[in-house]
Amino acid sequence: MVDSSKIGDLLNEGFMSMKKNLWLLSSLCSFMLMGCQDKADDRVSEVEVKTPDMVESETPKVPDTSPLQANFDQSAIALFQARPHYATVLGVDDRLAGGKYSDRLDDYSPASEAKLRQQLRQITQQLDNHEAADETEKDNQMVMRNLNRYFSGNENFSHGYIDLWMGLSPFIVNQINGPLIDVPNAMVNNHKIHSRQDAEDYLARLDGFDAFLQGVMAKLSADVESGWVAPKVILEKTVATLEAFIEPKAIEHPLYLAFEKQVKLLDGLEESEKRALCQQAAAHIDNDIYAGYRLLIDSQKQLMDRATTESGIWAQPNGGAYYADAVKMLGDTDLSPEQIHQLGLDEVQRISAEMNAILIANGHTQGTVGERMLKINDDPQFLYEDSEAGRAELLADLNGYIAEINVRMPELFGTKPPYDVEVRAFPKAREASAPGGMYSSPKIDGSQPGIYWINLRDIKANAKFDLKTLTYHEANPGHHWQVALNLAQESLPMVRRIAPYNAYVEGWALYSELVAKEMGMYEGDPYGDLGRLKAELFRAVRLVVDTGLHHKKWSREEAIKYMAETTGTVDSDVVAEIERYMVWPGQALGYKLGMIKMVELRDVAKKSLGESFDIKAFHDLVLLGGAVPMAILEEKVNAWVKSQLGK
Repeated sequence: MVDSSKIGDLLNEGFMSMKKNLWLLSSLCSFMLMGCQDKADDRVSEVEVKTPDMVESETPKVPDTSPLQANFDQSAIALFQARPHYATVLGVDDRLAGGKYSDRLDDYSPASEAKLRQQLRQITQQLDNHEAADETEKDNQMVMRNLNRYFSGNENFSHGYIDLWMGLSPFIVNQINGPLIDVPNAMVNNHKIHSRQDAEDYLARLDGFDAFLQGVMAKLSADVESGWVAPKVILEKTVATLEAFIEPKAIEHPLYLAFEKQVKLLDGLEESEKRALCQQAAAHIDNDIYAGYRLLIDSQKQLMDRATTESGIWAQPNGGAYYADAVKMLGDTDLSPEQIHQLGLDEVQRISAEMNAILIANGHTQGTVGERMLKINDDPQFLYEDSEAGRAELLADLNGYIAEINVRMPELFGTKPPYDVEVRAFPKAREASAPGGMYSSPKIDGSQPGIYWINLRDIKANAKFDLKTLTYHEANPGHHWQVALNLAQESLPMVRRIAPYNAYVEGWALYSELVAKEMGMYEGDPYGDLGRLKAELFRAVRLVVDTGLHHKKWSREEAIKYMAETTGTVDSDVVAEIERYMVWPGQALGYKLGMIKMVELRDVAKKSLGESFDIKAFHDLVLLGGAVPMAILEEKVNAWVKSQLGK
């Protein structure tokens, strides 16, 4: 039961300047926290929350073109209309976002989410009514059918929201991703201001935060009402993440600093005009955004008593079925959770044996592999100085690894992406919950490069022998090489150019770590190779802990203990990883399952073609057709082998 006077106190302490719709947000917050088995109070009666069968069924309109191309464009328009922040990340044309989007924020209300999912399903039905004119259209038709399913989620689950990277994501408010994190990040990193109109659009987005937060709260409320509440520890970490977001003064917040920096560089504006624009930005952040986030923080605190202490998705309503679908979509496999768990255990044993051999050869003989790795991780020769100078040295080394492998890439890769990649450290406010490394896509027009993000929260978590491998995974030949090449395929439908198939994308990045080894990037560097094996072991452990949490009903503490002891990874990384798997069931499976399949397909091709096997042609085959489901990739490789054999 919520203490409604607490909400009132918050409003009296500074929220009186909020717009009318933020008052509605407060009402929704109160309703959600009062215990959602009860009927809404009178204040909530203003809100009409549509159920899926009430949602409009129209599909986006597109210009005259071939029936199938029009269908493909409809998928892009539906997605970018619903996710204008991601349209900004990619810099898509206004037409593919259903009109101007640079002044809009996403709508995550239950009605909007249901509409998006229903639109994609209806577009798929229409797609099946068209006959492909040639093999290219047939290929696009097959993949687009699958992509629409990936993005629309399972129709049996209305929980969570559609993420344009992961498809259906179960918790709209959590500690690591979701609208409250992703939308502001996109504004800070991707909303470029080259004119007064661009600045006005940015301000319009700041002004729209109260309505945006209202939609998030309405979706959270609907999920909670159906019994779908994140685990208690996730609520606690989410509160910490959101509190860090609103900790700076308004004029010190990244949303303000990114705006001010760009506005100061504008030509044709008087200094007084620039100051006025910046004052507006600060006022929106202070009066609208901070107040709304405080209400959402309060909602998370008040949900603590209703949250489960269990760690897996199995504890949610019909959670077992949800996990089965996540395994299928994000793991892209027909294996059962039990089979995946055993595969993980087998891979852990194999990789640990390889690590043990290197450890012994370099004089590390006492203790388990995990214990020896932890000891090496404390060795000063492998640690950067815990200072700004040390962090600068680390960033310089990452750039050096990229430059070094770029020289070697033509040996095994035929086609180079037209986009650059840049290394950046995560902002301080994101360090606590962000992963160790992450990649974000370039803009389509090349005005912004791909970004390899590195987490510098704990200098000991970035041992020198780990960073070559992380760089090959996030930059080249990993995520950047694949994502940038995919984005550059102008002949593909837009949704295919951004296809985020988890097993393909993460499988490729892990496969790339092996390719770097095969290129000789670890010659004379046994500790670097040990770091590579440690990274592969980490992904094998993910098979064990993801199925452990969500299928075998492991506790968070069991999963942390297993991962820490097996991999020898520092605690700060292990805790963040396990809590990530708790809110992303199935996502951690894609790395190893995808890599295993890609290596298997390469081995089959090499065996079949013998000396005529061309690794450059194989990599072009895998990459230039864009990200696809593993079954389609297997068909493509088999067809290529037959064509090479003249069959």
